[in-house]
Amino acid sequence: MRRFAAGRQRLHCPAVYAFLGFLQVIISGVLIFLILLHSGKDTGLSGAFGIGGGGSAFGGGSMVERNLDRATVFFAILFVVNTLVLLKI
Repeated sequence: MRRFAAGRQRLHCPAVYAFLGFLQVIISGVLIFLILLHSGKDTGLSGAFGIGGGGSAFGGGSMVERNLDRATVFFAILFVVNTLVLLKI
């Protein structure tokens, strides 16, 4: 058996690393855009378009806000998973 002094051996795949790095930049841009679409305390995304409506801090008041929340959470999880994969390569 061979022992490694530095711990685990890393995979060396420059093409995969470059693709995942490019994907990370795209995911980051989408995530920034989605976060900026969220509102402050008073108005939601529906207020920006004049739809109105109340709602709680969680879940939003309209279907558009709920879908925006879901998309933000999805891309945030995708960002974290991609980051962990990039660290392991």
